[in-house]
Amino acid sequence: MAKKVVIIGGGIAGLSAGIYARLNGFETEIIEMHSVTGGQCTAWDRKGYRFDYCLHWLVGTRNGPFNQIWKDTDVLNDTVKIIDHEVHTKLITDDGREFIIYTDLARWEEYLCGFAPEDKKQIIRMCNDMRKSAFLKPYSDAPGLRKIFPTIASMLRMMPVLLLFIKYGGKNCNEYFESLKFKNESVKYFLNSLFGSRNFSALAFIMMFAWFNQKNAGYLEGGSLALAKRMTRRFLDLGGKLTTRARVSKIIVENNEAKGVILSDGKDLRSDYVISAADGHSTIYDMLEGKYVSKKISNAYQNWELFTPIVQVSFGIDKLIRSDVPVESFIGKDQFIGRTRTVHGYSLMNYSFDSTMAPDGKSVIVMRFESSWDNWKDIDPDAYKNEKMLIEQDARALLEKRYPGIADNIEVCDIATPLTDVNYTGVWKGSYEGFLPSSNNLMANLNLFIPGLKKFYMAGQWLFPGGGLPPAGQSGKWAIQYICKEERTLFKTD
Repeated sequence: MAKKVVIIGGGIAGLSAGIYARLNGFETEIIEMHSVTGGQCTAWDRKGYRFDYCLHWLVGTRNGPFNQIWKDTDVLNDTVKIIDHEVHTKLITDDGREFIIYTDLARWEEYLCGFAPEDKKQIIRMCNDMRKSAFLKPYSDAPGLRKIFPTIASMLRMMPVLLLFIKYGGKNCNEYFESLKFKNESVKYFLNSLFGSRNFSALAFIMMFAWFNQKNAGYLEGGSLALAKRMTRRFLDLGGKLTTRARVSKIIVENNEAKGVILSDGKDLRSDYVISAADGHSTIYDMLEGKYVSKKISNAYQNWELFTPIVQVSFGIDKLIRSDVPVESFIGKDQFIGRTRTVHGYSLMNYSFDSTMAPDGKSVIVMRFESSWDNWKDIDPDAYKNEKMLIEQDARALLEKRYPGIADNIEVCDIATPLTDVNYTGVWKGSYEGFLPSSNNLMANLNLFIPGLKKFYMAGQWLFPGGGLPPAGQSGKWAIQYICKEERTLFKTD
């Protein structure tokens, strides 16, 4: 009989693991706490409008190992339209100054040199760093399963980017910008406003623009929910079992070997392997009761900085409002939305580029801003209700400021808070993308396996600082590769 794999969590990592498990002949069941799959990669419908919570761009839309994963899992197929935006973000200050970040490096370089001709040398150097990082190619196979000669060849091809790792691996964006010694104060201000005001890894900043420049980080029309539905359909079509509205309370361990899970209703579900693609902190400290905490895991959850949670205010507008850029980021000090002081401003994402998000002749515009977990963790129900009312009031005013006269056209206003995220996904402290990629941890990934615990693997974005969909999908594949190795079977992708 086929060995059984139970997967905790039906997000992108769990769905990926489930698809590859079925492709390799394992009896597979995914346990998902929500009524729908997708985890953080989700959206919801309100009165004909769709409000997307996740997908802005996806690494691997054109080529490379991530691209193959997306094809294996039906994220990408011949019917999916990929949109490559010309502009990544337009930054706007309180006094109306603008700064554009283009996705094409040649165009951005030209724009920057026109913006700050005195910094031409520094600008070319920065853009060349980004071009060099294009040599970085993610590994297809899991650590420990890579063949030696292809690995050596791959490392040789990546020499230019390896030099960047040596040079900037320990720097954050602020330190990187300082090392470039820009003279133009506006350039310094805008770059630091978006990337340099926290301990964000310089390498993460550099590599991101290489993906855009290669047109390998496009947006998928239909957004997050359609993406998750395609993966779910692929899993079910392969014969996988999906159980929703069920929460795992404990992982069954006997003699340091995972034997299955216990659900919150007391149901005992036995299996040969367990993969947790759920929230990392809940897995380690709740489902496993903190009994398998290595020094590396402990250090990560105690010391690594998290992404600050976000509040999303989504507007359904009875009017077609087009925009030449997908995202406008408004930089302002001492700006309050509700009781949150927006340290990094707020953004407006106009979904006019995706016709599936709103009925014909109508629009969806989404406001997002960071809001510390401390604002939400102990809030009582009455204060929470009042806070959402204040947020809506302030958000409407800001939207009216950007689009004068729009107030009368707002049909729907929907607010999702960090508590909303925690309620539906269980994510620790509302940190939607897990650990922030910093100068200290960018290359310090957590392992899929836990020392001392057999027949158990982790998957998901909590293993990789920076989080996101690509490492989530990749970790699901890798978990099955490890299980195939244990079973001494050849790993298959079709």
